[in-house]
Amino acid sequence: MQSGPQPADFADVRATNLAVVLRHVRTHAPCSRADIAAATGLNKATVSSLVADLIERRLLRETGLAEHRIGRPATMLVLDGQPYAAIGMEVSADHLTAVAVDLAGEQLLSWRRAFTGTETAAGKAVSTIAALASRAASRVAAQGRQVLGVTVGVPGLVDADGAVRLATGLGWRDVELRADLVRALRDPKYDVAVDNDANLSALAEHRYGAFAGTANLVYLTGELGIGAGVVVDGRLLRGGRGFSGEIGHLQLDPGGPLCPCGRVGCLEALAGVRAIIQRVLPEAEADGPVTDFAPEIDEVVRRARRDDAATVDALAAVGRHLGHGVSILANLVNPDVVVLGGNFVPLAPWILPAAQAELAVRAVAPDAGGCRIVASGLAQGAAATGGAARALAAVDAGHLPPFPAV
Repeated sequence: MQSGPQPADFADVRATNLAVVLRHVRTHAPCSRADIAAATGLNKATVSSLVADLIERRLLRETGLAEHRIGRPATMLVLDGQPYAAIGMEVSADHLTAVAVDLAGEQLLSWRRAFTGTETAAGKAVSTIAALASRAASRVAAQGRQVLGVTVGVPGLVDADGAVRLATGLGWRDVELRADLVRALRDPKYDVAVDNDANLSALAEHRYGAFAGTANLVYLTGELGIGAGVVVDGRLLRGGRGFSGEIGHLQLDPGGPLCPCGRVGCLEALAGVRAIIQRVLPEAEADGPVTDFAPEIDEVVRRARRDDAATVDALAAVGRHLGHGVSILANLVNPDVVVLGGNFVPLAPWILPAAQAELAVRAVAPDAGGCRIVASGLAQGAAATGGAARALAAVDAGHLPPFPAV
């Protein structure tokens, strides 16, 4: 039996070239066949054949002629993708989000539903997640679109099979989420995947955010926990078993507060949303743990805008802890930008200055190796958007959908 690398057959080469053309149009549309040939090195006849294939699949469409060019006007190409949609979902401690986008990135739906993840048993949670996924898929199908995939983001350790090995914020351990969802959705024709929410948020930023295309980028979640989605040289860093990015459980203070993971002084225990609420609004948990964080975060913002000294000082301390954590990332992987998401976004005006200053002090490289910390410009639910982006990235990579029915 032959082992080692095998030569690519014609189908492999064609799939690769189809992906090259599709990616070029996504980045440079509107563009002509001649533009594609010049930029990719493929000959014009090959490009014409590939474009014809992509038009037949309804992944590209022609959009008129370009004037003001040397020679004859050229027929221009843009993404089509109207028959297709990708669905992403985000599981958070206090809500579920579902997003659907088409191939061009146009948002088709965006839903946010209350969800008491910290109080819901895993079995019931699966049913709730599956019901929302099914509704989203039905809505998309009613628009005459084929679902390319459903990807669910979870704040925890997710293995290659889509099992959630540990999600301390949700109280989950060894939940076979992907397999359970496939059963609950009755073996759908589309792909079902589960991934870490920080990874998916990083994909969303890398595809749609203000720093889209940045080769070295980190996204820090700001939900119940703090996770890091790390993009290095344009590729998501996953590690040996997919458990990378757990920055929230770096111990920054050995004498610090207890973390939900059972350790003390973790970044999450010092700068997570629950730590912020406990520090600024200690009365909020008088009647029990907070399960809906939005009202409390809104109150923290109101107090900060009034220049309440205790609130501003507390947020500066949070910023310093975040800057400390980011400095470790800067020293290890030297990102160009670290994007703060979730509940950190509305708090960014009071967090970022202290975070950036702490990064500058603790990073080894001059000027923090060029790293800067910014707030995400994406709407809440970045992990859901990234879940949809995951399926679209698979198309970009050459895993093309079958020809749509006529």
